[in-house]
Amino acid sequence: MKNIFLIIIGCLCSLLTTAQEAKLYNPEANAEKDIAAAIKKANAEGKYVLIQAGGNWCKWCIEFARFAKADAQIDSVIKTAYVWYHLNYSKENTNKAMFAKLQYPQRFGYPAFIILNGKGQRIHTQNSEYLEDGKGSYDKRKVQSFLEMWSPWALNPAMYGEKK
Repeated sequence: MKNIFLIIIGCLCSLLTTAQEAKLYNPEANAEKDIAAAIKKANAEGKYVLIQAGGNWCKWCIEFARFAKADAQIDSVIKTAYVWYHLNYSKENTNKAMFAKLQYPQRFGYPAFIILNGKGQRIHTQNSEYLEDGKGSYDKRKVQSFLEMWSPWALNPAMYGEKK
């Protein structure tokens, strides 16, 4: 009886964890206000904004978040270089104006990654297909390379012997 109780508790905890992970995107969020706050924070911290466009319905969107948090090196790059924001696209809220402002990243499918500098300028849009491993997840080397090559330090003119 004790074993059955432990199994039931374990299953419930697993379901709660999965449900929490699946809530990356908030259809009720004010994306324009949230992204403006992310830009302000990124600028103050010398970071860029990493926008992950997608929805709670998107298995690749959920997988990227799981993958990135599970890998210590990738998680570290994100925390060091970016303010990460999940831009919702769903039947409840398509965020049409924001997607237009970001020059329609949904053309690549979901998730799409958009990088904004500390001034809020879009400097890159990335199709997630090129970051996948072909086995239902993401390729560590490709993801880490993408994140590092579009980071503030990689785009710092001083890195190339030039003044800002």
